[in-house]
Amino acid sequence: MTALQEGLRHPEHLVETGWLEDHLNDANLRIFDCTVIAQLNPEPDARFPFVFETGRTQFDERHIPGAGFLNLLGELSDTTSELPFLMPSEQQFADAMSKAGVSDDAYVVLYGTAEPVWAARVWWMLHAFGFRNVAILNGGWAKWSAEERPVSSAACAYSPGQFTTQVRPECFVNKDDVLAAIGDDNVCTVNALPPPIFAGTGGPVFGRKGRIVGSVNIPFNSLHDPAMGTYLPAEQLREKFSAVGADNAERIIAYCGSGIAASNNAFALTLLGYENVTIYDASLAEWGHDETLPMEVG
Repeated sequence: MTALQEGLRHPEHLVETGWLEDHLNDANLRIFDCTVIAQLNPEPDARFPFVFETGRTQFDERHIPGAGFLNLLGELSDTTSELPFLMPSEQQFADAMSKAGVSDDAYVVLYGTAEPVWAARVWWMLHAFGFRNVAILNGGWAKWSAEERPVSSAACAYSPGQFTTQVRPECFVNKDDVLAAIGDDNVCTVNALPPPIFAGTGGPVFGRKGRIVGSVNIPFNSLHDPAMGTYLPAEQLREKFSAVGADNAERIIAYCGSGIAASNNAFALTLLGYENVTIYDASLAEWGHDETLPMEVG
């Protein structure tokens, strides 16, 4: 057991690279690259400060042997919304998982080649639809490739499966829930964006500068070792959330720009054993553009 896992209530939500290499041929194993590539939007007046593309091209060139690819920009998002990355319908998600080869008895391992947040997003989605046999590869592609583990360019050969949903509505909240939580000492609302964006002093702007009134800041990338992308030791993770009042909260709401970075914070909280975590899915992509919703800077 690693130093990270020793202090976790749910270490089963992470797997290490060595374990995965030893189990690549397991019949029920399903590995997925979840990468999305984000770049600053060159249009200064664009509604959203980033433009996105899938990591499919890079996946086709190099990936973990046997792995498939999940498209967060298409099959795993509500493409009818003007907001990016909103949760798809129950049926759309079930169809996408079934097509990808995920049955109810599968064991799913998720990774990314860019930020760890993309794997965390898909983990949270599966969690929200009641699927429990899923873990994130600690360190993702960065650690896997640094250790010179096997690499493939072969197409995925997973046969279609039968994915059954068990919706957990408590995993997401909307703007009315977040608005009602302002000033409620029993709710800890956590912004997962970098400090300059949280403070409104720099970085991309989601409509308006700043943060939801009363929220606290745990940057998503502060939860990882900067060199390898692995999650920090459990005690360090716990200290970060304890310091902002998570231990005393009856409910923890995570948010960011569009629910992606927030998923990383929600995942880390779940690793630690917090059972009262939810995500504001539309996040600042919605809140920042609605002048009736309060924000603050500084």
